[in-house]
Amino acid sequence: MKKAFVIVILILLILFGSIFGFKLYGNYMMHQALAHMPVPVVSVSASKVVEREWHPEVTAVGSFAAIQGVEVTPQLGGAITGIYFHSGEYVKAGTPLIQIDNSNQLAQLASDEAQQRLAQINLRRTRTLIATKAASQSQLDSAVASYQSAVAAVKNDHATLAKLAIRAPFSGYLGVRQVDLGQYIIPGTAMVDLQSWDPLFVNFTVPQSDFARIHVGTPVQVEVDSYPGQTFSGKITATGAAINTATRQIDVQATVPNPKTILRPGMFGNVTVIEKRLEKVLTVPASAITYNTFGDFVYVVEKKTVHGKVSQIALQRIVKTGIQRGNEVQILSGLQAGELVVTGGQIKLHEGSPVEIPASGKA
Repeated sequence: MKKAFVIVILILLILFGSIFGFKLYGNYMMHQALAHMPVPVVSVSASKVVEREWHPEVTAVGSFAAIQGVEVTPQLGGAITGIYFHSGEYVKAGTPLIQIDNSNQLAQLASDEAQQRLAQINLRRTRTLIATKAASQSQLDSAVASYQSAVAAVKNDHATLAKLAIRAPFSGYLGVRQVDLGQYIIPGTAMVDLQSWDPLFVNFTVPQSDFARIHVGTPVQVEVDSYPGQTFSGKITATGAAINTATRQIDVQATVPNPKTILRPGMFGNVTVIEKRLEKVLTVPASAITYNTFGDFVYVVEKKTVHGKVSQIALQRIVKTGIQRGNEVQILSGLQAGELVVTGGQIKLHEGSPVEIPASGKA
């Protein structure tokens, strides 16, 4: 019984050993076959690292503001007796907008004008009498003072009437009317806003580290998400008088023409300040960069000689990128001018992959 058990164990060991040996032999033969198989060549597109001259830029987020913009409010209270505008229309400076009840003031003006005429008559009479020594100098002085007081009263009435007739202080576009006919308003009541749209200010801030690069007259470009693909150009027209001690930022104001009046006060935009000087930078197409949390990299195409045969291989290179303009990305470190980088087909590559670049894929 014991002898039979040993025989079975030996047979099983021989059987499993044979299977295991066959597997090892098969794997070895497959490895040898793969080792002697040529590595497939990957077809990619490539472009050279180019040295360009760029104008340095400072970027910020800005807000558009009207060069002239006010909330039209009355200086005197009263009931509205006339509204002479429509919401959203363009008006010129001096255009009547709203009339506040002026009936009492007109009556006061009529009374004061009558007093002015009487004072003028008395002044003439007194001057005639003093010429014949029938009136004293004090009587003449009193007549002159009375006349001047009457003239001042009439001027005051006209000034009050002007304040009751609300006019556009400058040319611009009106907003939405906020009052109604017959409504009683008090001084400071918002009636309508008035804004000039061409040109517009763009207000933004830059850190004090960039202040030396900001000068009056420096060109700026503004992009707004309302009009993708469009750029609005202007120039810096003013800078703040001091650095904000809380934020260490300084205020900057640029003026941007708006002839088509498509921009509005209150819009925000991405501002780019373009310096006049030029600096040399290395650039590659944006498609060449593979972004990674462990470091951005590119595949550099290099020539390698194997068994006397020259071939091209792709090698990973960690790079430090700068700003992007259009389809070009600035390279701060990691590459040199003239090196060839892969711009298409990176997904098929790994370190050391042999590559070929068709004539149509080389830029």
